[in-house]
Amino acid sequence: MADDKSIRGPADAARINLNEEHELRYWTKALGVTEQKLRAAVAAAGVMAKDVRAYLGLPER
Repeated sequence: MADDKSIRGPADAARINLNEEHELRYWTKALGVTEQKLRAAVAAAGVMAKDVRAYLGLPER
């Protein structure tokens, strides 16, 4: 099944997928960071949103 590009949020809110443009836009806006900072945070902390938030010093949701 193909990804539905009309969906604005992430397919899995617990994971950050940097390979989908719409998810990249969502996460940079949601976390208030640039694409470069988001990519660096994911590289350092992994793809789990809670781990990336902790790495960036942001509160958990």
